[in-house]
Amino acid sequence: MAVRLRLMRMGKKKQPTYRVVAADARSPRDGRFIEIVGTYNPRPNPSEIAIDNAKAVHWLRVGAQPSDTVKKLLKISGAWEAFESGTSVEDLQAAAEAEKAAAAAAAEADAVVSAEA
Repeated sequence: MAVRLRLMRMGKKKQPTYRVVAADARSPRDGRFIEIVGTYNPRPNPSEIAIDNAKAVHWLRVGAQPSDTVKKLLKISGAWEAFESGTSVEDLQAAAEAEKAAAAAAAEADAVVSAEA
């Protein structure tokens, strides 16, 4: 089975948002998929890109071929560099958890400061 990382269109008419999915190459654009890897919203300026780098690198390692647009999004998110450099999926997951913990700590500090004011 040939797996591709590609965009799946979501959203209302004239208001597209996309999911980055791992799907069989033979399935239709908005058809069945194997796993959701991330999301892409091109409407705001700058566009919003949220890709799980660990999942993306996993699919690239097992042979999934990205579409041209998804390859560009992977380069922006940093997943493509991690794939080419050979960074392990565990390292990417640990970095993502550390980033979430830092964001939670910053939010908690902001909450304490606003509560004191």
